[in-house]
Amino acid sequence: MRIFSLVLIGLMCFSCGSDDGPGYQEPYNPNDDDPVVETLTDEELMDLTQETTFKYFWDYADANSGAARERYHPNDPTNSENIVTTGGSGFGLMAILVGIERGYISRAEGFNRLSQIVDFFEGADRFHGAWSHWVNGTNGNAIAFSTEDNGGDLVETALLAQGLICVKEYFKNGSTDEAALATQADELWKGIEWNWYTQNQNALYWHWSPNNGFSINLELKGYNETLIAFILGAASPDFPIPAEVYHQGWAGNGNIVTSTSQYGIPLVLDHAGFGTGPLFWAHYSFLGLNPTNLSDQYANYWDLNVNHTNINYQHSVINPNNFAGYGEDCWGLTASYSRNSDGSTGYSAHSPENDLGVISPTAAISSIPYTPEKSLAAMHYFYSKKDILMGPAGFYDAFSPHYNDWVTERYLAIDQGPEIIMIENYRSGLLWNLFMHNEDIHNGLDALGFNY
Repeated sequence: MRIFSLVLIGLMCFSCGSDDGPGYQEPYNPNDDDPVVETLTDEELMDLTQETTFKYFWDYADANSGAARERYHPNDPTNSENIVTTGGSGFGLMAILVGIERGYISRAEGFNRLSQIVDFFEGADRFHGAWSHWVNGTNGNAIAFSTEDNGGDLVETALLAQGLICVKEYFKNGSTDEAALATQADELWKGIEWNWYTQNQNALYWHWSPNNGFSINLELKGYNETLIAFILGAASPDFPIPAEVYHQGWAGNGNIVTSTSQYGIPLVLDHAGFGTGPLFWAHYSFLGLNPTNLSDQYANYWDLNVNHTNINYQHSVINPNNFAGYGEDCWGLTASYSRNSDGSTGYSAHSPENDLGVISPTAAISSIPYTPEKSLAAMHYFYSKKDILMGPAGFYDAFSPHYNDWVTERYLAIDQGPEIIMIENYRSGLLWNLFMHNEDIHNGLDALGFNY
């Protein structure tokens, strides 16, 4: 379950929706008396959400590599136990830096775990510098994500690189050992051969396999989660992509710009032809990349993300599908676990165009920099139902008030990570400051014509 474009929904369902097992979901009994939940201040609630979510990347990480597991099911803790997620591990690197700053762990503990993770990815399979979507946490071997996807995944790799750059910036002026870790992290991301993934065209392609080459032939194009790959590709000192790859590929020679609105709110950029996409598109590329003052010839990226979030919010408030429970305090549609029509747990990229009556807490929580009051109201609502929504690693991945408070008691790295990171960016700007301080990133943004 991954970083993906909506083109890959079939693959995502393959990866996440077919592992039903004992104890994965427990429907809430609406006849039970609602428990009394103490009121928390906004600060206390953010503290609680960050600290509990941090446990996903600390207490429930892969034991051998220290990296983030693809998923964690508290009622079946051995499920996919050794499957490490590359993109989610990038989120984990950033989450551990938050853990150090917030005092959940000591600097030494964080350094040791980060060293373990960076060492693991240094020895893991790479494909022209890119890592696979899934990695075996025991031996570093690539795990096939689908039949043809058994090699490099450029988007997952970009999300890992985003975390590596933050690690580099955090430790570069530290002790001798810390500076060595910073150098190691820096060298790892600089080994990614971004230009290989162009196929000598003005485009970037998602996958390459030593067995299947570029057979999947999925181009990174249009507003979705892939912007970060182009910025990193332009920033690469050894394997850079030309600016034309961004302008002709991602931006479609300017065709990415749209005058379309939803609920009276301009989309700004075309959402890959899917109306309004899932909210993770406003999160993944912007965990380190600061959208606050970011603009180019196509968009003001702060306005883009604020509008995207408000469209998602308005959809739940207006609630055209009449799903029970939706409203000002209960909103947020993004890719997550989902409820199948038979009541079992599957996976779906929820959005206003694909609304299945399932709320994903990460959607509203991770949007807190864009809509702080609305996101905090949603967090207070989620907390008011903590008896069913909060587990050992924070809020569970998805629930549905419409279906008798159905809850999936599961977690995904790619949903938990943005919560702790974006709350921290809202509170202190930590990851934004680290990433945007990097000189190579400045070079990449300059090369593509960004203002920042």
